[in-house]
Amino acid sequence: MEKLTLGSLQDYQTDKFTKRIAFKKGESVVFVLNFIPGQGLPTHTHPGTEVFILALEGNGTVTVNEQASPLNKGDIIHVEGSEAFAYTNSGLQPASLYVTLTKVPSPEYAQNI
Repeated sequence: MEKLTLGSLQDYQTDKFTKRIAFKKGESVVFVLNFIPGQGLPTHTHPGTEVFILALEGNGTVTVNEQASPLNKGDIIHVEGSEAFAYTNSGLQPASLYVTLTKVPSPEYAQNI
């Protein structure tokens, strides 16, 4: 068994959003993305993967294939790897997303930033 605390993965920085890896196992990776208000994740895809996201903290806007919708604390979404995905913390508080990527396409998807 491996155990981590959520607080160890919630690292908010004023100059950029952060990505903190929780687990890398086989072809899957689990990480937490952290955003202060106004920060965002640019539009991108994850070819050949499945993406599962749980909003742990805060409120934001998720855009999938150019369709924006709110993503609030407690919401869970699934995004197919071929779908263009973006996120912006449009709330007033820090936001954290718990992300599981299956079938990671390349090692750079499983690194802290």
